[in-house]
Amino acid sequence: MRKRGTEAFLQPGGKPQASESHLAALERELNEELDCSIEPESAVFLGTFAAAAANEDGYLVEAALYSLRLTGTVRTASEIEEIIWLHPDPPHPVALAPLTRDTVLPLAMRIRNDS
Repeated sequence: MRKRGTEAFLQPGGKPQASESHLAALERELNEELDCSIEPESAVFLGTFAAAAANEDGYLVEAALYSLRLTGTVRTASEIEEIIWLHPDPPHPVALAPLTRDTVLPLAMRIRNDS
């Protein structure tokens, strides 16, 4: 997804609120940003990863990543301007956030190849 006024596509998500788990924060953000939900019992924790922030120079993003299935119709909501679906194999025809390019897509390719 890409937020309004930005160039790089990145993963949905956001900062957990007080006493909120990473998965609960992801569920909330998916609902707010993409108007969808996590299919119950589908989330598999992949690990915590860090990368340079795409839209804020000098900042580092730390993300708890999950593999999961979505329910509902995925559509732009909140501050999201555009959604695209990418195959994990490069090349990718759009600007990608470092976490997406260097971690998420290679993980997706590895998961796909292991299946």
